[in-house]
Amino acid sequence: MDLIGARWRKSSKSGNNGGDCVEVADNLPGVIGVRDSKDLAGPALAFDPAAWARFLVLVKRG
Repeated sequence: MDLIGARWRKSSKSGNNGGDCVEVADNLPGVIGVRDSKDLAGPALAFDPAAWARFLVLVKRG
């Protein structure tokens, strides 16, 4: 999955954890990107939007 053109934003749940933040890009059709904000040039994960939605449901359940 291609993440070229991704607009990254920090998760609203990241807070101020000494730089331990997650960034998400949800502006691209058919893909959700996730990366570590401390390593902007490093690897990123790419999720299918349906898989990302399922993941978020499970995270919110705890």
